Amino acid sequence: MQIRYLHTMLRVLDLERSIAFFALLGLRETRRIESEAGRFTLVFMAPEGQEECPVELTYNWDGDAGLPSDSRHFGHLAYEVEDIYAICAHLQANGVTINRPPRDGRMAFVRSPDNASIELLQKGASRAPAEPWLSMPNTGHW
Repeated sequence: MQIRYLHTMLRVLDLERSIAFFALLGLRETRRIESEAGRFTLVFMAPEGQEECPVELTYNWDGDAGLPSDSRHFGHLAYEVEDIYAICAHLQANGVTINRPPRDGRMAFVRSPDNASIELLQKGASRAPAEPWLSMPNTGHW
């Protein structure tokens, strides 16, 4: 089973200030996603020549009152997987709770033993929706 590191996500209160800070460290913006429906902006920043391992800055347009006191500034680690269903079945068979099942055939979330959120993303196109994942509810939060 192959797995590839994708990114680490940080929630930020002031997007421009955060971009400027990471630029001071030598990171540059490599990609930006604006979601009108989700009311958020994602900015991916990486050092020159290391674009495959960015930090994702997540800015919620309506604010995030819990930041920074509730540790929500750290979002998740993300890994690309060959088969989202196979990895989730493997994890589940070994006692890992699938907090956000891959109902869409694309994305799942689990938690590490220390409660760190881990995002699993299907490599390439989403897989066709399939049971038991399709009807599995969320468990806890991610």
